Amino acid sequence: MAKKESTAAKGAGTAGLRAPRRRTAIVIAVVLVVVVWPALSALLGGYERTSGGEIAVVRNGGFFDNNRIRQVIDPGSGRTWVGLYSKVHKYPAQQRFYTITSDARKGEESGVDVVTVPSADGVNMGIEGTLYFTLNQDHQSLRAFDDKYGTRKFRSADGKTYSPFDGDKGWSAFLDQIVRPVIDNDLRSQINSFRCAELVSSCALVQNTSAPTVPTPPQTPRQPGQQPQSNNANIAKVQNSINTSLAADLEQTLGGKFVTNIHFNLVRVTLPSKVQDAVDRAQAAFAQVSEAQAKVATAKAEAAANKARQDGYNKCPTCARIEELKALPQGITVYAPGNPNGSLLPRR
Repeated sequence: MAKKESTAAKGAGTAGLRAPRRRTAIVIAVVLVVVVWPALSALLGGYERTSGGEIAVVRNGGFFDNNRIRQVIDPGSGRTWVGLYSKVHKYPAQQRFYTITSDARKGEESGVDVVTVPSADGVNMGIEGTLYFTLNQDHQSLRAFDDKYGTRKFRSADGKTYSPFDGDKGWSAFLDQIVRPVIDNDLRSQINSFRCAELVSSCALVQNTSAPTVPTPPQTPRQPGQQPQSNNANIAKVQNSINTSLAADLEQTLGGKFVTNIHFNLVRVTLPSKVQDAVDRAQAAFAQVSEAQAKVATAKAEAAANKARQDGYNKCPTCARIEELKALPQGITVYAPGNPNGSLLPRR
């Protein structure tokens, strides 16, 4: 009986020791989850690095910290301490481009994307091209860029809003809303200085010659013997003017020299579908006229050759007989021109 009581007392004592241990383990686990793990995550997350194609702007983001820019991390950096809970805005550091094209698979915007602007004589012309540029990597300029645009969101073609540092979608949304209007305005002002036929030669086929002449900007007078400028020269002139004006307009619109190495490549100038159809019909008609003229010229040449040949036969009857003999089919042995039933007798 005493032994049983001793065993029960011993079990009660063991259970009493287990309860504090269990509570201690639970407290330690809670401390690890609530305090140690977040602190460890924050400590490990306080390091950042950039790849070779990106540059980063770091902003403070701690619980008791401000949101000012802390530092700029250059492209291809090693692991860098950026502070606890800091926000890192990564921007493209290599050359970027913005494409405007009728090919729905290659344009920056979804679907067919062409800038339609009027020429000096009122013809709407489709402009396709590509703008090449590089984000200014000067630290002061990049800080100002992040203050102006890194703290805003821009709406993309899919209806969602993104920050410029939110990958390709965010960068494209920024370009669509801020840079694209500047490109459109520059193209409009430059194309409006030329007539349609000066940029697309086939436009002259359907040009309304009775329309009043539209004054064009003064051009350098041609020297004696100098040929007028070709379409390619005019397109190159438009392209060079856009390259000059875009740099100034983007700096003024963006509020700083945030993009450098600007170059616009004008790829193609197209006509509206109805105008192009009229051009195609006119070209087909000219082709038919050229074909008819070629047939007339051929007939005249053949008539002249026959006349010359007949004049030669009249002067030389023997030559005419020789030509007749040469024209006889092979296998003919007897030639009887006086035979009323046939002049040719086949070989037997």
